[in-house]
Amino acid sequence: MSLEAPIPVDPSFRLELPAFEGPLDLLLHLIQKHELNILDLPVAFVTERYLEFLSLMKELNLDVAAEYLLMAATLAHIKSRELLPVPPADQEDLEEEADPRSELIARLLEYQKYKQAAEQLEARGVRGRDVFGRGMSEPEAQNAPPLAEIGIFALLDAFHKVLARAKAELAFEITAEKVTIAEKIMQIVGRLAGAPGSNRECTFEELFEGAMTTYEIVVTFLALLEMAKRRIARIYQADRASPIHVTLLVTEVGPDIALDLEAREGQTSTEPSGGEEGSPS
Repeated sequence: MSLEAPIPVDPSFRLELPAFEGPLDLLLHLIQKHELNILDLPVAFVTERYLEFLSLMKELNLDVAAEYLLMAATLAHIKSRELLPVPPADQEDLEEEADPRSELIARLLEYQKYKQAAEQLEARGVRGRDVFGRGMSEPEAQNAPPLAEIGIFALLDAFHKVLARAKAELAFEITAEKVTIAEKIMQIVGRLAGAPGSNRECTFEELFEGAMTTYEIVVTFLALLEMAKRRIARIYQADRASPIHVTLLVTEVGPDIALDLEAREGQTSTEPSGGEEGSPS
């Protein structure tokens, strides 16, 4: 992993992760993605994948809270303790040390339990909607069934696959013309509005078709995140193996969005460039 500070594609652009997306969510995402046994957590492997995610989030200028860095330090500490030599078997007088992973595993199990309980409570709101009394006719569906909302970490996974398929790395090329995030939002809105069948949607990967540079790929992804944040578009997925869908929620985008983003860009460009900036809280 490079020790150099990442170069953001747009220093004025910063997205905060939702409050419910925290370091434990990221760990559970990695455990589910790689089909790991949570009771026998391979800390070295998880730490490496976790730091890769943090690096990607920082390079995309996502606002990484202190909790993520604290968890990274915790994983590194556990990993270092696992590297310590095992005491000889004849030293029975020494107190047997506990598994350094035990506290983290207990936190993960407890968090997973409450998260599953919250999902079950949320499902109660729709329980019974497909139950019909005797003599009632089954209503016909008017539209396609809705897909489940997708989390930020699954979205980052999909973005990483797009970069890998393009054989690109997050090293931003210098080009003559660079599309701003505001301009890319307008382009995506126009593309979704003119989608075939007037369903105003497309898959996540289709948005990156025709992207020629890494810069364009990254700007497209950041524009999509901004659109989801402003409720301009919805990002859904039926299940982990299904494609991600992006649906347009508005008929047009007002000029206030472009002005807001351009104002942030202008504010950053007028700041003095001397000295190193501190990371925002």
